[in-house]
Amino acid sequence: MALLVLGAGCSDNATVLPDRRDYAGGSPAPLACVPNLDGRIDAAEVKPAIGVSVSYLVSPAGSERSVDVLGFASPSGLVFPFSTDYADDATVRITPALAADKWYGPSFPADAFVTPLDAGGSLENIGRHSEQGLLLLGIASRDENPPEGKTLAIYDPPVEVLRFPIQPGTSFVSAGEVKGATIRGLPYAGRDTYEVSVDATGNLVLPAFTFTEAHRVRTKVTVEPAVGNSTTRRQVSYFFECFAEVVRVTSLPDEADPNFTIASEVRRIGF
Repeated sequence: MALLVLGAGCSDNATVLPDRRDYAGGSPAPLACVPNLDGRIDAAEVKPAIGVSVSYLVSPAGSERSVDVLGFASPSGLVFPFSTDYADDATVRITPALAADKWYGPSFPADAFVTPLDAGGSLENIGRHSEQGLLLLGIASRDENPPEGKTLAIYDPPVEVLRFPIQPGTSFVSAGEVKGATIRGLPYAGRDTYEVSVDATGNLVLPAFTFTEAHRVRTKVTVEPAVGNSTTRRQVSYFFECFAEVVRVTSLPDEADPNFTIASEVRRIGF
């Protein structure tokens, strides 16, 4: 019996191996936006990416930081230097969301989107993107009843904060009025005027990235409340195709110099 079993084990192997094809990896999904460095940023290159988080380095609240918004000339063109890595910077993750999902959603169009107004996220900007530009529809508190009081202010008309395409030589003024609003639980009315200009492109150098052909956008905001003194604030932003705003530098209140050197806040895309 043992010999019979051993003999059976030595019979011809009838197993047939299948033909195997060479492995072929799947094609990578196409990018939603690819920079083409054509000297302008079109509406399709600045669309809000709902639900996509972006990490920013932000200077500490209440601090002042030296900045160079003017930049300097180099053989490769204008350079905007923001490469210093500050140990006291904090990381903030910003995720655009739909206004419809917020407590104040019924006050705005269905396609309105939300981004934080302040780095702490207690106040939110409500915006609307179109082929013509980016509109600021209003501001609201993140929570309906925060300890400091509810905020809900709607611009009429909406304020144009960007005009497409973004390219050097563009400038415009846009104003919006606020009536019957609530700011930190108190009644408010006023008028905000935005003076916007795009005046240069250059190489933007950050701690983790370098962007070629970043567009410098200057914005001067004048706030005129119905009660109280008017104030101004300057903001210099740098935009890049498909990444939108990669740096934002905010001046101290009532800054007179468009090339200010002391900032109340600096935001830079990074880790």
